[in-house]
Amino acid sequence: MRRVKVQNHEIDRPLLVSVLILIVIGLVMISSAGIIYSQTRFGDPYYFFKHQLFYGILPGLLGMYLAQKIDYHYWRKVALPLFGISVIFLVLVFVPGIGMKVYGAMRWIDLGPISFQPSEMVKFCLIIYLAAWLENKGTHQVKDFFESFVPFLGIIGLAGILILKQPDMGTLGVLILIAVSIYFVSGARLSHLTLMGVFGSLMVFMLVKLEPYRFNRILAFLNRSDDPQGIGYQINQALLAVGSGGIFGLGLGYSRQKFNYLPEPVGDSIFAIIGEELGIIGATFLIVLFLIIAFRGFRIVKNAPDEFGCLLAVGITVWIVTQAFVNIAANVALIPLTGIPLPFVSYGGTSLIFLMFAVGVLLNISKQAHKK
Repeated sequence: MRRVKVQNHEIDRPLLVSVLILIVIGLVMISSAGIIYSQTRFGDPYYFFKHQLFYGILPGLLGMYLAQKIDYHYWRKVALPLFGISVIFLVLVFVPGIGMKVYGAMRWIDLGPISFQPSEMVKFCLIIYLAAWLENKGTHQVKDFFESFVPFLGIIGLAGILILKQPDMGTLGVLILIAVSIYFVSGARLSHLTLMGVFGSLMVFMLVKLEPYRFNRILAFLNRSDDPQGIGYQINQALLAVGSGGIFGLGLGYSRQKFNYLPEPVGDSIFAIIGEELGIIGATFLIVLFLIIAFRGFRIVKNAPDEFGCLLAVGITVWIVTQAFVNIAANVALIPLTGIPLPFVSYGGTSLIFLMFAVGVLLNISKQAHKK
């Protein structure tokens, strides 16, 4: 394993500042978008705001600080046990008394005062495990069908089947994109990736046909006007929110769609509320922040001191950027609705904590990167 010793530098400040700005925007928009939903559901207009702050942002900041202090090479040593633990948690989701059903899906573990989504942990742990595993393979073995490609499918399949059973096809899609990106950068053959793409397309077609709600999402995407009060309701309300915002928006706090018209205004639909209240200018500013994260993340990839750092940085950067643009694209009807949250902005403590911890790891890699 190649390990290049480099002098420690300062962390990547543009990356850190962009993430912190997104977190602040998220907290402000959760306060605005969730005020009616919070009052209706919990009798407290600032329920979502307080939970995001105390159970997401504060522990997330602590996790990010600690992660940027830990030498990223440490994660190679614990890659296998971490991935194993994350898979065990995925299994525990289906154990009565431990797993918790929310909106008809088994995606949560409830351990008394602590509840979280194991699928968010799996994203982080899979990135670490694949980076360590593929680094150990070396360039020659990575290109081998039986030495690399078949085991790679097995690793993805193990986590993928459990996530699909929850069911959470959106998260599975993001997980596969992350894994394929790491595999590609490690030196995989294009023929293997093409074979995977063909097989994956067939699987998606089968999964969509087998579950009516997935098929309905495709129909809503293709024909939004056919059933505007049924399967096309959420996307139509999201487009109405974005469209009514215009260039400058209706003003912070003046959204109309948050008055129980748009489902999940603090979750996967929060970008639509941002477009409504802050307009094209606010939405564009948000997108620019994610583009900065992408640019700085791939710059860290390029300058990483070794292959493990490179693959780790690829996985984390692709995770953030893919999830962001899948969410945004779904809210403006470029792709079918997926239920994927907007990183650092949408309500959800589990997602925020693991994303911020992953950013801390990325910042540690940046401190050790070759400066050019």
